[in-house]
Formats: sequence, structure tokens, C-alpha cells
Amino acid sequence: MKTKLTALAVTTALVAPAAIAEEMTIVSWGGAYSKSQLRAYHEPYSEKTGVTIINDDSSAEAVAKLRAMDEAGNVTWDVVDVVAADAIRLCDEGLAMEIDPDTQLAAAPDGTSASEDFGDLLVSECFIPQIVYSTTFGYRTDLVGDTAPTEICAVFDTATYPGKRSLEKRPINNMEWALLCDGVAKEDVYDVLATPEGQDQALAKLDTIKDDVIWWSAGADTPQLLADGEVIMGSTYNGRLFSVIEEQKQPVAMLWDAQVFDLDGWIIPAGLSDERKARALDYIMFATDTQRLADQAKYISYGPARASSAPLVGKHADLGIDMAPHMPTDPENAKNTFLYNYEFWADYRDDIDAKFQAWLAK
Repeated sequence: MKTKLTALAVTTALVAPAAIAEEMTIVSWGGAYSKSQLRAYHEPYSEKTGVTIINDDSSAEAVAKLRAMDEAGNVTWDVVDVVAADAIRLCDEGLAMEIDPDTQLAAAPDGTSASEDFGDLLVSECFIPQIVYSTTFGYRTDLVGDTAPTEICAVFDTATYPGKRSLEKRPINNMEWALLCDGVAKEDVYDVLATPEGQDQALAKLDTIKDDVIWWSAGADTPQLLADGEVIMGSTYNGRLFSVIEEQKQPVAMLWDAQVFDLDGWIIPAGLSDERKARALDYIMFATDTQRLADQAKYISYGPARASSAPLVGKHADLGIDMAPHMPTDPENAKNTFLYNYEFWADYRDDIDAKFQAWLAK
């Protein structure tokens, strides 16, 4: 789905090169997340600069589509929201442009350089971090009986919690959770998953619930399935669950155990014209500054990637509730986290994807 955001006013751009595009396509994930970007980034940027922003909700297919665009010599996207592992792959393949954070991103209000402000979250030379989020589970409070699930392995316990589950239609996170619930120690998961035997072990564990799984591709799928009562529990991004719980007031609760921390952010595709590149860099300078990243947290429960943004996170813009306790990084929620391994998935993604899709088709 594509929507247009037309500027409310035309003013001088943040950066004023000789030629700069007056229309741009920004790719993201749709749903509550894209709405948070619209309010925190797109609308104020369009009002400030006069640019028209076309929103495209194709981030789930970003790597494949950018590969195809590059091969065809026709890149139609200007700024793309991707997870860190995909940014690493795109950068390695030359499909994303490298960014110098200290000249192409805004410094913090106190003068701290962008490279220091983002710190270790700059996991690729092409990646501009935006949020810290987690993939975790929500469950229907009215369908789980008297004992609410508190551990990740409840997902595999169909005797205690009968009913459908929703899982993302890709190996990432599912393979890790499967190994954890098959007795593999947390610190050994990626060593095991690097072997064919370990991959088979994970798929065998997933086999035990395969008939009870509804597979999702869009982040909005699980919240809708939960709201409709079609699944008893399901995985998705923590911000999507915040929306269904706090905004929609559905009978859903969070299962934070073994939530998988990850990063999401922007890349600028390689091969843009000078005018389009200038516009993309101008947008990135604006959208990733300290205040803008803090502003996004008013609309969705993802932690801003800049250290300088954290103290500015306050209450939800519409609900008036304190957002800090809803962040995946809140100490109460982060008692047992699983840290996503970017390098592992950058190296193994294509091979394990093929194996996972073949298993799905059986």
C-alpha cells in the first residue's frame, strides 16, 4: 500500500544544495510503526521543506526488491527502513551508500558527535539506527486459563495452552526460541545454529507445533489475530503489542521472557541521482536528530537509538501514559533477554532461509 503525504508549506530545506528532489519515496513497515514515523518525522519534515513523501510499506521485502532494482538499473526508493542485519547485507553487497555519521548526521544538542551519541548501535557503515525494539509474544488473557504464561517455552506447550499460535514466516527468532526450548543454553544457541545438525534440531522442535501455527509476514498480523481471538498467543514487535493492549484495549498481555532485542533504522540505496541523494541525506539529518527520535517514542513503545534522546522520552502523545515502562529496555521487562546476532544472520540468512522455506513447504 502506498500513501502520499503532501506538504503543508514550502520553506527552505535543512540543507540547500543547488538541486534537490521535491518528491521522495520512503519505505517502512506499515501499521502502527509507520504511523509513528508519519507523526514524528514525515509530517514535520514535509511541513518544513515542502517535499512530497510517498510512503511504501515494503520493508519486509527490502533486500530482494533492492537487489532486483539494482539489477534492472532502476532504483525507485530514496530512504528505506530496515533491520540491522538487512542493512549489513545491503551494505556488503554495495546496495546501500556509506554514511559518515559526524558529517551527515546531526550532533546532539550538547555538541556530542553523532558517532558517540549512537555509539555501538552503528553496526554498519551504511546503517543509521533509529530504534531499539524487541520481537516478543503477546497472549490472550481470556484464553490462557488460570495460569498465564511467564516463560517463552509456553509457546511449545500445547497441552497447557491449546490453540493456534502465530509465528513470523522466516527462520529468525523462531530458530533461536526453538533451540532454547529444546535445552540449548543461551550462550550456545548460535554455535549450534551454525551447524546443519543444529538447524535440523531447531526445525524438529518447530515441527512439534507446526500444525498449530498461523504464519505471519506483516507486523500488524499478530495483533489482528489476537484481537480477533484466532490465536491464543503470537510473536510480533513489542510496539505493535503496545498498540493492541493500550490503544485498542484488547484482552492481551505481554510475554517479555526471551524477547529478542534488535535494531531498526535507515539506509539510503546506492545509485541515486545527485538530486535524490541530496534529498535523502537532508531527510536523514532531520529524522535522526535527538528530538525527532525522542518524538517517535510518544507514539510507539520503541526505545530511541540515541543516548541523548532517552531523557526526552515522556508520555504518550494521545494516551498520556508514561512510556518508559513499556519500553523493551525497561529493567522489569529485560530480566531475560536474548541478544540478536547481526553477524550470524548476515552470514547465514540466505542458506537458512532456503532450508526454512523448504521445511515450511513439506
